[in-house]
Amino acid sequence: MKKITKITRQKNNEQRYNIFLDEQYAFAVDEAVLVQFELKKGKVLDEFEIGDITYEEEIRKAFNKALQFLGFQMRSEHEVKEKLLAQGFGEAVILEAIQKLYHYKFLDDAAYSKALLETKKKTQKKGPRAIAQDMHKKGIDKELQQQVLQQYSEQEQIDVAMQLAEKLVRSETKKTPMQLKQKIQDLLLRKGYSFAIITSVVENIKLERQDDDWDALIAVQGDKVWRKYAAKYEGYDLRMRTKQALYQKGFPSEVIDAFIEQKEYEEHE
Repeated sequence: MKKITKITRQKNNEQRYNIFLDEQYAFAVDEAVLVQFELKKGKVLDEFEIGDITYEEEIRKAFNKALQFLGFQMRSEHEVKEKLLAQGFGEAVILEAIQKLYHYKFLDDAAYSKALLETKKKTQKKGPRAIAQDMHKKGIDKELQQQVLQQYSEQEQIDVAMQLAEKLVRSETKKTPMQLKQKIQDLLLRKGYSFAIITSVVENIKLERQDDDWDALIAVQGDKVWRKYAAKYEGYDLRMRTKQALYQKGFPSEVIDAFIEQKEYEEHE
């Protein structure tokens, strides 16, 4: 049995107190722990009570560390656990601290997941598959992931994916419609959209080119192809290889033929 002979408030933190047992410093506690266990001068404590107090103090420390971590932004339960483990707290203490955080509504994985969905959707324009991966990294339960992602309707996915596609089309002015379709498909796949959503976007986005556009496009891409094959081939082989390469890039046959005729005319000038 030991008696509390002195309690002093810490200078650097007025919410923490130093506990002295039998005239010797024993441990420090948070003000909440001091009140919870009714610690005061003259109170006698046995080893079991001291263990309870120090264990509760450890939980309070973990709780306060978690609050600091949560003060910057919303976090998932998994993130808080990882942070506290890195701080050196034990599993049992962390679980108790997590329960307190839920009790006071500082933690809420459902609300966190909804916020994550909205953020990834609006700022990065991600699809459900990519957002599900983000949730997985944050330790969100699979069932909760599915519940939250159901709020991301098919029409909303199409609208967001279309915004991405239209932005890409505006920036890629030197690509053929075929090349643009491939780029759109690759982009939307990386962003986590399903094939059904991607197909809908590709089918509905406007990718037509005017005659003047085709002339400008082939002037750039065609010259590169022509120079590449002209270094190794000539005559029929040069024409066929150039035609095949440009056709694979999505150029119409009549545009390709006109380009090749122009190149051959220039060479014979």
